[in-house]
Amino acid sequence: MDLKEYGMKKCLILSSLIFFSLFHVSVKAERFVLVGASYGKNILAICDNKGDTIWTYDTAGPKRGHTGHHDVHLLPNGNILFHDTWTTLKEITLDKKIVWEYDSANSNGNKGKRVDVHAFARLANGNTVIIESGVGRIIEVDKNGKLVHQFPLKKGGTQSTRWVRQTPKGNWLVCSENPGVVTEYDNQGNVVWDYLIKTRVYGAIRLSSGNTLIASGSGNSIVEVNPEKQVVWEVKGQVPGTDIQLKWMTCLQEQKNGNYIAGNCHAGPNNPQIFEITKDKKVVWEFDEYELVGNGLACWQVLNDNQSSMVREKIASLKK
Repeated sequence: MDLKEYGMKKCLILSSLIFFSLFHVSVKAERFVLVGASYGKNILAICDNKGDTIWTYDTAGPKRGHTGHHDVHLLPNGNILFHDTWTTLKEITLDKKIVWEYDSANSNGNKGKRVDVHAFARLANGNTVIIESGVGRIIEVDKNGKLVHQFPLKKGGTQSTRWVRQTPKGNWLVCSENPGVVTEYDNQGNVVWDYLIKTRVYGAIRLSSGNTLIASGSGNSIVEVNPEKQVVWEVKGQVPGTDIQLKWMTCLQEQKNGNYIAGNCHAGPNNPQIFEITKDKKVVWEFDEYELVGNGLACWQVLNDNQSSMVREKIASLKK
């Protein structure tokens, strides 16, 4: 084989490898969406990147005194952590078996007290953090429901919460509709930062930049503020250059490419329930499944490629 023939054959092999690699990535890359819809729909569902439903689970809804799902998580083991009453958390497998349950109304000193739960999270150590409104505290319980840590929220309206998320430093961003404030607590309950947005604020996350992204709830906006509490980016009322109206803004995610994903609840059939927006305010992806989720999709999680692949494999195994 002469050098010219060798070179051509090498290029052909290299081209094939590149094509195979690109094809493999394109096949593997998926965007599944886990949704927790209520206000009449009362369903957990997972949709694929085309919006097709690949898994559903009917939740109790108003029959159990609950009219609104406000938080939902896909766990690393592929199970789903959700709530179907104002006080009861459940962990469910994809074959719809309840493997863990906790009732804040009757546990760890709450019996007879007014308590409701809008936010929770599973920690890396396997314990679960639960934010209990009414009694006004953040608790950590182990798998047996034993209380291992707690601290109180500030007195007043801040004791009634919506979304709560942990920062990279391990602090907690707590959203309170009244007085419309995002409060950051350390794990001992000390307030280390807050931002008064003066709306019925729903969600907030700490960005990789150190800024805080806020879904203002009734303020019909997404607002980014820096540590000095200056607004550095905002979309309010309507996404520029589109017909997308912002209504009750709820959950948030930050993408690795710097884009933001935002929840647009109670926005009616003519607006997406979730959308991804760039820093220059271009919408690059929409989730619009009104027939499935209706007008009450408050909580959701957009899954990354690895999470989506795991879910697809687990669901496929259930059908065998």
